[in-house]
Amino acid sequence: MDDTSANFALGRHMTVEFYDCDPNVIADPEHVKKAFLEAARDSGATVLDHSFHIFEPQGVSGVVIIAESHFSVHAWPEHDYAAVDFFTCSEAINLKTAIQSLKSSLGAEEAVVSGDMTRGIVSNNGIERMVPVYEDKTHISTLSWEKKFKNSQAWGLSASVDVYHCDSDIIRDEAAVKRFVLELCDKIDMRRFGDCVVVDFGEDERVSGFSMTQFIETSLVSGHFANASNAAYLDIFSCKFYDPRTVAEFAVSFFKGSNYKMQVALRR
Repeated sequence: MDDTSANFALGRHMTVEFYDCDPNVIADPEHVKKAFLEAARDSGATVLDHSFHIFEPQGVSGVVIIAESHFSVHAWPEHDYAAVDFFTCSEAINLKTAIQSLKSSLGAEEAVVSGDMTRGIVSNNGIERMVPVYEDKTHISTLSWEKKFKNSQAWGLSASVDVYHCDSDIIRDEAAVKRFVLELCDKIDMRRFGDCVVVDFGEDERVSGFSMTQFIETSLVSGHFANASNAAYLDIFSCKFYDPRTVAEFAVSFFKGSNYKMQVALRR
């Protein structure tokens, strides 16, 4: 017997969080495009068109248009994270297969379905109007580090920024490292105290490279520049707010890196 109580929906909308992705994959729009086209086809979808965009200095957004609706993504390589939306108007699309395909292609350690809903419920020859959701304002997450810093009444902010595949000539140039510190402090409005100290640790090949420290009025800027991997590892701690993304994006640009990772901690 048919289930006459079941509603008819125009579409199914699923959101999936992909964690611990391969940052080299999700930083490359060609890799991301290939992954999504494969996932769409693996799921049984009919691909009509696609568009993918890379942001500077990094980040990828994209959409695959399918006959049954669309797959979309925004990826944050600095957090090894990709936010994915599946929207389909066909029950023939196997979203479980799409998720597994993407998990493999993106090198993700974990894929979590964070939302799964039906859209456009049709009954009595019309569309049912959903009851609006009024969020508890105390639980809305801010998209601003500055607002989060102020709302949490943090004493300080600490950011660790790792920049990969830097220009080897720049990170091996003491004068260039000092110039980076000078320009960075100006960019994030930090008053320097004393000179920037740069020391070359060259005995151990694994850690060989310049290490840098610069006192600032509100604490410290430090970093290590690894010759073996051409990577820059930066730490900025301050009891005065600064935007950690400004630091990361300037560092990638200055050292001509390929991509970066960032960890931010509010210190109370």
